[in-house]
Amino acid sequence: MILEKLLCNDTFTRDEIIFLLNLREEKDLNLLFKRADIVRHSFTGDSIYLNGLIEFSNYCTQNCFYCGLREDNFKLSRYRMSPDEIIDTAWKISKLGISTITLQSGEDFHYDSDLISFIIYSIKQKTDVEICLSLGERGYDEYRTWKIAGADKYLLKYETSNEKLYAALHHNQKLDERLKHLRFLSNLGYKLGSGSIVGLPNQNTEDLADDLLLSNELGLDLVVYAPFVPSENTPFANHDAGNLISTLKVTSIARLIQKSAHISSVNSIDSSEIGVVERGLVSGANIVFTDLTPFPYRTNYQYYSSKIESNNSPVDCLLDLQKRIEKLTNQSSVRMEII
Repeated sequence: MILEKLLCNDTFTRDEIIFLLNLREEKDLNLLFKRADIVRHSFTGDSIYLNGLIEFSNYCTQNCFYCGLREDNFKLSRYRMSPDEIIDTAWKISKLGISTITLQSGEDFHYDSDLISFIIYSIKQKTDVEICLSLGERGYDEYRTWKIAGADKYLLKYETSNEKLYAALHHNQKLDERLKHLRFLSNLGYKLGSGSIVGLPNQNTEDLADDLLLSNELGLDLVVYAPFVPSENTPFANHDAGNLISTLKVTSIARLIQKSAHISSVNSIDSSEIGVVERGLVSGANIVFTDLTPFPYRTNYQYYSSKIESNNSPVDCLLDLQKRIEKLTNQSSVRMEII
């Protein structure tokens, strides 16, 4: 009865969030997931939003210790899509009925302010999609220019709210600077996406509670929590991966705190594995990122080395995902519309 009452709170203290993060019993976890699903239904409806992802470059000037795209990973086969390829891929995605496209890359300054602006403007001229940029930390003037060009959203994960842990993940980067970028983007009028990594080395429950509070403080439109997945050829290659249950707990608690936000389902453990995406969608999530990067590039965006690749075309992968979601909705007591 105590847990059921707590789950119905409108707001949550840090201690209450820690209590929820420490839930272990299956019956308690089921109560948490069910309540998050009810809140999702009440505040965001029964639509599932598919976000089409174009990973257009795997070059990166940063050396984050956990990421497979890090500059010092000399074993990674690098690529860059041409502007025409990016624009054409976005047009094809729009024809599939997807309303939001995320353009994602490492911090690759080959694509300067003008080139990104040209890509944004060209996509907007050909489609009516919303454009989300995920390009890492870039210049403040660039953010402003891209907003004028037509960008709608910016996804930049803060990764952890713990300053010392953030410093342990990055080479010459500070959490305070990342948060300045996020707040600047929000002030420019971008719909802001961010979140953290669950299961980082040396991360504790208190850190995750602070992550959830920071996401709420930032007023995010899009909340993304992903499990830590070790990548080959990085300093963290031998660390244990984050687990699904912990990520689902964070996702569900995020829904209880940020009731009207868009929250991404778990998809970086293995988005092709039956059950992972679906479990997120019945635990408070309402968005699924689907990788629509064309061949031959899609196999080389290895920010974590266990990323599952399919031999199917991006369109076939999307159709398979849609079928899985439709099957889920047919089994559910609520109706969900895929957008």
